[in-house]
Amino acid sequence: MRKLVCILFAAMMLVLATPAGAQCPMCKTALKSNQTNKKGATVGNGINKGILFLLATPYLLVGAAGFAWYNYRKNRKDV
Repeated sequence: MRKLVCILFAAMMLVLATPAGAQCPMCKTALKSNQTNKKGATVGNGINKGILFLLATPYLLVGAAGFAWYNYRKNRKDV
């Protein structure tokens, strides 16, 4: 029963997902215009890389905690 509820919940999340605008239209336009500049590193690229860096941090923290928990449980069973 629990497995069925999980599958139904995952299916509902996939079907009912709506796209979200990550930035306001003014910010998006400003970043797009700065990215098309052919001078290499621009403001738009820097802001987008910063957003990706901030997005990756929680995943790294949760992954490290999960890895530590896994090792703890594995070593505990061996004793």
